[in-house]
Amino acid sequence: MKRKLTCVFLALALAASLAACGEGPAPESPAAATPDPNAIAFTRENFPRLDGSTSTAPLAAAMAAVLLGESEESVADLIDFSRTTESYRALMAGECDLVIAAEPNSAVFDEMEAAGFEIEMQPFAMDALVFMVNADNPVESLTLEQLRGIYSGEITNWSEVGGDDMEIVAFQRNAESGSQVLMEKLVMDGVEMADPPEGYMLGSMGGLIDAVKSYDNSANALGYTVYYYANDMQMADGLKLLKVDGVEPDAGTIGGGEYPFLNPYFAAMSAAEPEDSLTRVLFDWLLGPDGQKLVELQGYVPVSKAA
Repeated sequence: MKRKLTCVFLALALAASLAACGEGPAPESPAAATPDPNAIAFTRENFPRLDGSTSTAPLAAAMAAVLLGESEESVADLIDFSRTTESYRALMAGECDLVIAAEPNSAVFDEMEAAGFEIEMQPFAMDALVFMVNADNPVESLTLEQLRGIYSGEITNWSEVGGDDMEIVAFQRNAESGSQVLMEKLVMDGVEMADPPEGYMLGSMGGLIDAVKSYDNSANALGYTVYYYANDMQMADGLKLLKVDGVEPDAGTIGGGEYPFLNPYFAAMSAAEPEDSLTRVLFDWLLGPDGQKLVELQGYVPVSKAA
């Protein structure tokens, strides 16, 4: 579905479709979707170096495909993301030009201040922290206090939150992952998380989702990720997303602000980027009408449509 949506966007923005979509040759003017197609041409040689979160890598590939007039497969070599927190460190170190990512661990901003590095950040999409269980788990909704109690170690059995009499196996992410930053900020809010048993802290979103789905062939497990990854990348087959305080996470409740655990994705670059640099052009394009349209077509909730 996303491949087709990208092709539709290209047809509108570039007045031609990509060869990879089976609609004919690649467009002659790959810069037609940029703010000033007569003056700016993105090429492989001048395309800004991108980095960011795992969950924004598909958007980066779509951006490169649209603006270079190539298929998403052919631009894969340009997309090498180091994950949320490390991508901001890469920006500070001059190893990338533009970050598209969730909010990093707060320690990164302290590092930037100590290094005298000034960052320019703007939100371009909204996402949400969501919780998942095995589809066989009868629990449909948890409250903020219940989630906080589970992850602080005070609640240990599903029967305490309306479920079956079985242990809650609560998986966590690694400390510098985007979803762990959101968990500590939006859910725990200063309450210390219990140390997970060995093997219960996962280094990737895909690993956590697989662990929740397949844990001991039972419905004991609980985990969290961002909505885009769980929903639009269709990684949650065999799982279900829980409501929080009775609100189901979906594009409507995230865009409308009803779902409680919301956080934006940011475009970030050095504040010292010249006004005419291609990095700043790409930054502005992502925040503009064409970029926001691509954000939406790729399954994210653009800030232009968020409450």
